[in-house]
Amino acid sequence: MPTHRLIELPADVLAAISETTGPVVRTEPVGSGFNSEIAARVHTESGTVFVKGLRADHPRAWTQQREAEINPNVQGIAPRLLWHLKPAGWDLLGFETVNGRHADYAPGSPDVPLVAATLRRLGDIPCPNLSLKTMPNRMAAYSDTPDLFAGDRLLHTDWHNTNVLVDDESALLVDWAWASQGAGWIDPALWVIWLMAGGHTAPQAESCVAALPVWTGAPKAAVDAFAAASARLWREIAGADPDPWTQRMERAADAWARHRIGSASSSG
Repeated sequence: MPTHRLIELPADVLAAISETTGPVVRTEPVGSGFNSEIAARVHTESGTVFVKGLRADHPRAWTQQREAEINPNVQGIAPRLLWHLKPAGWDLLGFETVNGRHADYAPGSPDVPLVAATLRRLGDIPCPNLSLKTMPNRMAAYSDTPDLFAGDRLLHTDWHNTNVLVDDESALLVDWAWASQGAGWIDPALWVIWLMAGGHTAPQAESCVAALPVWTGAPKAAVDAFAAASARLWREIAGADPDPWTQRMERAADAWARHRIGSASSSG
């Protein structure tokens, strides 16, 4: 379930930020996202920082530590973490502010090649020595062959377009809470589903990742199995009464799985 977002930063949070950055001039809440109680651009006398945070006893407070651990490994494709504070029952991350907009996944969008370029760089990053979830474990409930998803690459796994900030030259990935370890082709596979939800057909979406080295080397049987597992996952997420967003994702995942099955049949 989405976490309730605070409109105004509590006084103890503002005090902790001020001690680190200098006096806070004003705050600018950021409305998108699901996982943080605090998400705001904080303007201080020395500059602007993006702050996200949760109460230390929140069930998802672990995601703060995960992002702090991941950040040094993803420089160049993610905003830089400036500080990590744990004052007065809060867990706060301060990131450099990025002037960008959320990615547009529609067919013909100029953002698509920028995201693909970031995916190419991500595919070269080995998984750091952290206790990350593995894709075989994450997908075990949805596949009879989850071992096909094993690998040694660092994966982002949450390709919601609000997690990708773009300008005219590049795309940066934010919100690494669900970073995992697995086969390098999995992030492109997950992006395919999001591209289809954005209006691409399955062949169009796959063409957007076709040139990525991690995709060209992906075993077809493994990708087929992952597509089928993803369709089952989104069917479960959507449930019996899906909202428009989850319904769109369920339909995209199902369409991709059917496309993969059709491709397997035609190639056989």
